[in-house]
Order: sequence, then C-alpha cells, then structure tokens
Amino acid sequence: MLRERISEEIYVFTSDLYAQVTAGVIVTSEGAVVVDTLPFPQETRELLAFVQERGLPVPYVINTHSHADHANGSYLFERADLVTHQRCREILRRHGERVLEEAKAETPEVAEVQLRLPSITFNKEVTLHLGDRTMQLIPLPGHTSDSIGVYVEEDKILFAGDAVMPVPYVVGGDRAAMIDSLHVIGQLSLENIVQGHGELILRGEVEEVLKTSIFYLETIYKRVKEAVEAGAPPESIAEIDIEKCGKSRIPLNGLVQQLHEANLLYLYDLMTAQVRKGAQMTI
Repeated sequence: MLRERISEEIYVFTSDLYAQVTAGVIVTSEGAVVVDTLPFPQETRELLAFVQERGLPVPYVINTHSHADHANGSYLFERADLVTHQRCREILRRHGERVLEEAKAETPEVAEVQLRLPSITFNKEVTLHLGDRTMQLIPLPGHTSDSIGVYVEEDKILFAGDAVMPVPYVVGGDRAAMIDSLHVIGQLSLENIVQGHGELILRGEVEEVLKTSIFYLETIYKRVKEAVEAGAPPESIAEIDIEKCGKSRIPLNGLVQQLHEANLLYLYDLMTAQVRKGAQMTI
C-alpha cells in the first residue's frame, strides 16, 4: 500500500488491492484522526500499525460515507469514536449487516470484518478540534446522500471522499446534488484535495478538476436526455465518449471507463422511468 506525506504530519494511504481507494491520518498534538479505513483488513492493519508505531492514540475515526471500501476497517479502531453523517448511521443500521454478509459470501478477504455503527453523528457542518488542528466536517452529498468531506483548516487540505474522483460517480446517488457539492468545494481555500480514489490533486489542478467534473455531469445529462427523447435503445449510450465529456479514460488503471458507462446507464434508466410516468426529466 502506498503511503504519502502530503503536509506536515498529514498522510494518505492508497490501496493496491481495490480501485486506489484512499484513507488518511491527520496527526495532531493530542493524537491522530483517521479518515476512512479501507476495504480489506490487511491494509487497514498497515495503517493502524503506522499509528501505533508512533505511539499515537486515535480518539476519532471519520468515515466519509457508508460504502464498504471506505468503512470496512473501522471496527479495528476499538477505542476510537466513529464519526459520520447521521444519514450514514441510518444506512448502516438498516442495511449494513445484509450488505456485509453478501460481501463475505463473495470475498473471503473480508470474512473477519465486523459492522461498526457510528457513535457520533451530525447533520449540518460541524467543526472538530483536536490538539493543534481544526477540522471542518462538511456535508457533500451527491455520490451518496451521506457523503461528507474533512477540511483541515491549518493545512488547507480537503479529504473529499467520493465527492471528488477521477470521474464523478453518481450511480445510486444524485447528479444535481453532486454539482452543488463541487461548487461548495470550490469556495474553500485549498492546497490539496485527497480524492476518494486516485492521486492527490494539487493546488494548481484544483480549479480545473472541479470545472471538468461539473462539465462532465452536465454533459452526460444532456447527452443521455437527447438519447431518451430520441427513443434510442440503452446500448446506444455506450457510444458517448468519456473524453468528449471532459474526463480522461486513463486513471484508476482504466476503471473510470466502467464508471462512466455505469453513470450513463443509471441516468438512462432514471430518465426512461420518468418518461413512462409522464414526468419531466429532472435528475
């Protein structure tokens, strides 16, 4: 697993095992805050060992949303309070056990994972102070309804979760809400963005990444809407080129192309359902 120091005592861990998913360690004068906990226990234990070798307590673990690739390892931080959006706790309470059992049946590597419900939740933006660092916990819905970001004020670093990815991913989410969240991110003073998956975004890249992500979300909506209005079959939308929508097909070892195709089909199905109901296409 790749470990990278991105600021004074702020580290990013990037999985080699699943879609370059990221987790973070924010070291303060009173201990460490962990942001997301990776999908597989063996990688989470590497992160945990890094903290333990430095003799750091971990009073807080923050999950940016409920998806397993970001939250599976949270059970390994037994003494930490788990902090999430209130909606995240609701999702895990209602569906977490079923989703986890299904994952265990398919993926032996997660057999030991245990569901951990958050002990601290919030609905609106809150501020967490620990030692010499101030962290704003900001709702960033779109990818999921429970998505949040963690903004470290002193370092101007945002752990964005899946609100920022090499290609925006809205399957099961809300495209318009994601655009709003990207605008919120654009109002922050940023040195770096830690994406939920993929490489660190540097200060000089931030504006362009946010701009192209919004353009992508607007463009796929327009192109799919045109296809639905023309009565085109679902297979036809696979011809909508990701690069003409403003994003590269290269990141995440090419996985972005699969994410792009899934986005298109998701929007197509939603719009088709709205047409059948005689409703206006507004998603």
